[in-house]
Formats: sequence, structure tokens, C-alpha cells
Amino acid sequence: MTISIGRRTFHLMAPGNLLLWLIAAFHMLLLAALFAALLTARPAMAADESCTGRNLVVELQQNDPTRYAAAVKEAEATPNGQGIFWKIEKSGLAPSWLLGSMHVTDPRVLALPPRAQAAHDGADTIIIESDEILDERKATAALLARPELTMFTDGTTIDKLLSPEDYKRLEAGLKQRGIPLGAVSRMRPWMISSAVALPACEIARKAKGVKFLDQKIAADAAAEGKTVKGLETLAEQIQAMADLPIEFHLKSLIETLELGDKMNDVVETMTDLYLSGDIGMTMPMLKTLTAEGEGETGDYAAFEQRVILDRNKVMAERAAPILDGGNVFMAVGALHLPGKDGVIELLRKQGFTVTAVN
Repeated sequence: MTISIGRRTFHLMAPGNLLLWLIAAFHMLLLAALFAALLTARPAMAADESCTGRNLVVELQQNDPTRYAAAVKEAEATPNGQGIFWKIEKSGLAPSWLLGSMHVTDPRVLALPPRAQAAHDGADTIIIESDEILDERKATAALLARPELTMFTDGTTIDKLLSPEDYKRLEAGLKQRGIPLGAVSRMRPWMISSAVALPACEIARKAKGVKFLDQKIAADAAAEGKTVKGLETLAEQIQAMADLPIEFHLKSLIETLELGDKMNDVVETMTDLYLSGDIGMTMPMLKTLTAEGEGETGDYAAFEQRVILDRNKVMAERAAPILDGGNVFMAVGALHLPGKDGVIELLRKQGFTVTAVN
């Protein structure tokens, strides 16, 4: 497979970038859900709210027990890889709470665990990744205020960046998903990827006005008169993606299309892992979708640094002074929590005691 940028041609190995774009897709689902409002209606997809994916972890355990055991071992070695709900304490302060969220509308995800719901209801202040999601019109306006982050502003269209063959593949893939090519021809490839990666059931629920988890948490809090604060702007979130090479995003776009309906399986698998609190298994599981021995170390390092680690630091630093007020309920993407450089460890370095709540 090749992609062409001007006179340059890039040869792609289909599995090589798979892990990266899958992670990217889940970071971008929040933005894609908002940006979908700019696309024309998709009636065929809006009629189907059922999610039909399979749990790939179960299949891996049955079909490749050796690789499954390796994934479990890696997950168990991940610091703070178990649990999505955590208690934050500091001497002299009322306890605060941290929820790892998933940016989806799945009703199973929207139903908070009882203790998390009680913490949300009793908190004075709610922290989410971006408080701009409280008003989708304002959020869309904020994105449009930085058109260079989401659109080509120099006359470029996606057909100038892809080979004719890959452009046809893009057109066919978008048509399958009910997205008119004309609506996205001037979009940056990371925005097209996010729209394509969004499962049909998510699009259908979004079309009916169902809020994704972070949005619901914020909206419920605002309706109760609570203070809602964001840690990032939507522009900052997109900038993290925009800072990566366009070659990476073009590979991601084509591989997203090639995955096709298997994205439903990925979503179902990640949802099951989320609901079980086994967040540390997410990365090892995604790696099993990449052929052994293949991958792009440079791409992964750049992605991890810019989209995950840099943002972890921003979230922890901006959350700390708010948490110093006590009685806060904080919700950020679950993939930001685990690891030695995850939000949990970074909060501990700032003097907070953070413990898992079963």
C-alpha cells in the first residue's frame, strides 16, 4: 500500500501503525462526537443504535494463549493499571475523587458505579478535560476559531495528499459510513480518521442527542449549580494531534478504513476492559492487533510523548490547585491514569495520596 504527498511516496505496512491510530481514535472520540455536528445527516446509520462488536481479549485467550499470557503479564506490571475510580487525599482537605472516563455514549459506561455517583453528587467542584463540551455550539465555534487545526486553509484537499487508489478507498469507506466526501474533503486527516473510527452505534446515539460520559458528568453538575472546570481547551487537544507528522495521520486514516467493521470489536473490547476496571490491559491488548515484530518505534515514541505524556503533565499541574480546595470530582480519560508517568503518579508527586476505590 502507498500514499503520496506531492511527489513523495510512502510505502505502508498495514499493521505497522495500527496500535498508534487505535489509541489516537479513542483520544479523538470526544472531539469527533462534537465535530460530527458539522457533517451532514447520516440517516442510514442513525437508525442503528446497536453495537455488535466482540471481545477480542476472549478470542485471544482461546486462540493464542501464549500471547494472551504475555499481554496479562504486561498489564499486571503497569502501575495503577487496575481500577477506574480513585480517592485523592491531602492533610487538612476534604477528600476528592478521580474517575477514569471513556468518551462514549454507551449506556453501560454512562451508568456510574454507585460510589462514583455518590462522590459526583456530593462534590462542590467538577473537573473534566475540557469544560467547552458543556455547550456544543460554543465548542464548535471554538474549533472554527482555529480552522488551521481541523481544516486545510491553503487550498489543499485530501485528494492532493493521497494516491488515486487510496483516495478511492477513502471515498468508498466514507460512503459506507454515510459520510459525504464533500463534507470532509478539506478536513485535516486526523479529523477524517476520527469521524471514520466512530462506530455506527455511537453516531446513532449522538444523532439522538445522547451525551458521552464526560459531557453528561459536566451537564449534570452544571444543572445542579456546581462549578465545572476544564483542564484543557479543545484547541489544545487537537494541537497535540496536529503536532504529529502528516505522514502519520495519513497512514492512520488508511488503516482506519482497512480495519472496517473490526472497529466495533475494538470498541467492545475496550468497553469491557473499562467496565471491569482493567485499564492496564488496554495497551497490551491493542498490541496484539499488531503483527508480532512489526511496528514503528519512532512513531510510537512521538505519539506517546505528545498525545499522552505531555497532556498527562498538563492535566496534573492544572488540576492540583483545584484539588487543593478539596471535595472535587475529577474525570479524565482512563488511558491517562496508569503508568509511571500517568496522572495518578503525577498527583502523588504533588503531595496527594491517591488510592483505588473498589
